[in-house]
Amino acid sequence: MSELKQRAPAHPGFRSPDRVRVPSWPQDLPGPVGGGGVALAPPPIAFPDFRSAKLRLASSSRREGIRWANRYRRLLIAADALVIAAVTAAAHITRFGLSAASSVGVGGLHVDYLQISVVIAAAWMLSLGLYKSRDTRIVGIGIDEYRRVVSASAMLLGLIALVCFVLNIDIARGFFALALPAGLAGLLMARWGLRQWLSRQRVHGHYLSRVIVLGRPNDVRYVVSQIGKKSGAAYKVVGVALAGSHGPGAFTQGSQIFTVVGDERSVVEAVAHVDADAVVVAGPMKGGSRYIQRLGWKLEQSSTQLILTTGLTNVAGPRIHSRPVEGLPLMHVELPQYSGAKHALKRFFDITLAAAALVALIPVFLVLGVLIKRDSPGPVIFKQERVGRGGEKFNMLKFRSMVETAEDDLAGLLEQNEGAGVLFKMQNDPRVTQVGRWMRKHSLDELPQFWNVLKGDMSLVGPRPPLQREVDKYQHKVLRRLYIKPGLTGMWQINGRSELNWQDSVRLDLYYVENWSLAGDLIILWRTAKMLIKPVGAY
Repeated sequence: MSELKQRAPAHPGFRSPDRVRVPSWPQDLPGPVGGGGVALAPPPIAFPDFRSAKLRLASSSRREGIRWANRYRRLLIAADALVIAAVTAAAHITRFGLSAASSVGVGGLHVDYLQISVVIAAAWMLSLGLYKSRDTRIVGIGIDEYRRVVSASAMLLGLIALVCFVLNIDIARGFFALALPAGLAGLLMARWGLRQWLSRQRVHGHYLSRVIVLGRPNDVRYVVSQIGKKSGAAYKVVGVALAGSHGPGAFTQGSQIFTVVGDERSVVEAVAHVDADAVVVAGPMKGGSRYIQRLGWKLEQSSTQLILTTGLTNVAGPRIHSRPVEGLPLMHVELPQYSGAKHALKRFFDITLAAAALVALIPVFLVLGVLIKRDSPGPVIFKQERVGRGGEKFNMLKFRSMVETAEDDLAGLLEQNEGAGVLFKMQNDPRVTQVGRWMRKHSLDELPQFWNVLKGDMSLVGPRPPLQREVDKYQHKVLRRLYIKPGLTGMWQINGRSELNWQDSVRLDLYYVENWSLAGDLIILWRTAKMLIKPVGAY
């Protein structure tokens, strides 16, 4: 037993402990450490004694990590209230004027429209709260925040229509025709503006939740790398806890170095030491659900969040639903949909926007056609056979950006390929014309594909249409890219384009195939428009 009382070795990242900590619930740990056996527990890992660090829970950094969500929620409430008040006031003034004493009959009483406007504004604010559109888990990242704002507004409209029908209230339709669409647009724009501000704050290390990532080294490495890829990921990794670790040290992921603050038995005390707001469990842990349950109980005492990774790659939140059955939490994963009403609505969306774009871009087409014709001999429009949904082939249209003999010249350039995977790319491709290089940088050569969208060969958003020689090299899972129509733009176009490696390109496309939504399409189109102005990774 004397070995159990030895001091832990000194480490620059820790305070010298007075004695080695013994796990607080060894009977709950699996294997020879836990209950159910008579084997003695192995010597505990020599991590510092964190018990005196519990007083640090009220430190400034800890309070900052806890309070940023409340401050941002107050900003959202203020912005929502300002937008709703402005649009209801504007709709009231536009419809009834400043001095109009308009009223409506409700159950034999006459109620002023001013009072109705106030009630609608209050109900709108309430519905946004009921739909948890300001939940800290969804604000500032992803599209769920926008979806909840739209759902709350739609629910309010339906509720008002139902109440008016039941109570036989004749409310001026012009008032709602002005207030609700303008209010929804204003709410979405306000959320987008605040998100841009929040993203800038997070780039500088503000408004981030401090987390410890717990798990096996490979799982921790993956989670840390994914968090590091996005500046707006909302988390700042302040330490890692490695399952089965043999002592404090450093954990390297790429160019980042993280301190190993504990293991699966000392992570609770490490939370207090590094002022963490949450523990992210990366992958399965020894002990399974029993260990996770006990860990959650321990973290409750310091109001520390417990975050679990599902391990379900390419599955977005809207497809995951929790369905408890007699105390058994079941995770239901909906099957991806590749047909039906949702796709019919997507097709209607494609036709409407493609037709409008073709009409609006006629002057641009004429100018580009003249520039292409003057720059080099050959046709203005280049046709190339591509593979569409289900392997069907079609002729994709592009403005010609290369010399007329580009296809014949390709064979002599294959050894200089800089593209990812099966794709052929050259940053300084000699076949590209002077005008073509400029068009490709800003993706203007892709504009004729609005005609492919209108015909039904393509969609506005989706995986890019591949060549047959590329499809011939696809592995089985990559063929899932062909489950939906190829797109004019897509996930990898707004995430680095040619700078992405093949694995990331496939991962993004497969994620879209299985989780697409109209709200997501709108965001991708918006980000694509921004990329046209400030292109990244295009050549």
